[in-house]
Amino acid sequence: MGRVLLILIVTQFAALFTAAPAFAWGKIGHRVTGAIAAHYLSDDARAAIEDILGPEGLAEGSTWADFMRASPEDFWQMESSPYHYVTIPAGATYAQAGAPPQGDAITAIAEFTRTLKDPDATREEKALALRFIVHIIGDLHQPLHAGNGTDRGGNDFAVVYFGRETNLHSVWDSGMIDGEQLSYSEMTEWLVQKITPAEVADWTDINPVVWASESTAIRDTIYPDDPNLSYRYVFDHIGTVNLRLSQAGVRVAAYLNVVLAQ
Repeated sequence: MGRVLLILIVTQFAALFTAAPAFAWGKIGHRVTGAIAAHYLSDDARAAIEDILGPEGLAEGSTWADFMRASPEDFWQMESSPYHYVTIPAGATYAQAGAPPQGDAITAIAEFTRTLKDPDATREEKALALRFIVHIIGDLHQPLHAGNGTDRGGNDFAVVYFGRETNLHSVWDSGMIDGEQLSYSEMTEWLVQKITPAEVADWTDINPVVWASESTAIRDTIYPDDPNLSYRYVFDHIGTVNLRLSQAGVRVAAYLNVVLAQ
């Protein structure tokens, strides 16, 4: 009996790493994008965000949309999941693929933006919209959140990462980021120090379709031939992770600076 119980415990523990749904960038990555954005907000946007979120701020609010997936409310269980990704088949554009009937990350940004700009929306409604916008912008910069429609954004693409069975989506969500062994504030500081004024100017395109197209182009280059991943895979791709986190942070600010302008 004791042996059976031990096997069940080990099996359930392993399932935490192989079957759990993956969330873009994980908590650290999303907080990094929110914290980077805080460096580039206009005075108007900063004041509006404080009015809506109070002391919470963008880094804290950035992970809320993933946390709330466990809520039993119908919105979170029946409606919100498609808002975290887009599906763009290989060789197609977003315009060619189109949004599904249930919506996706790009249609959700548009809807939440309307709420954020609506003078009749409540503070609670605006808080939901603002947290979701920050989160979705981060999602759209994770290459596998622009999925090809065949493997659930890499969730069904099995790999072994430093000896542990997992999937490619998880490696990009958190595996490489967690491997840096940095807090979100440390990673933010390191990345912000390297972002140049020229890059900020280059990255201020606030069209979500552009962000998704960039992710699609990256996505098609990151599937490994050998599923056993370790230092070389990190060496080849950690620069892209840092780039996408940096771009997402700058674009969160750029987007909110426009939407929340007085």
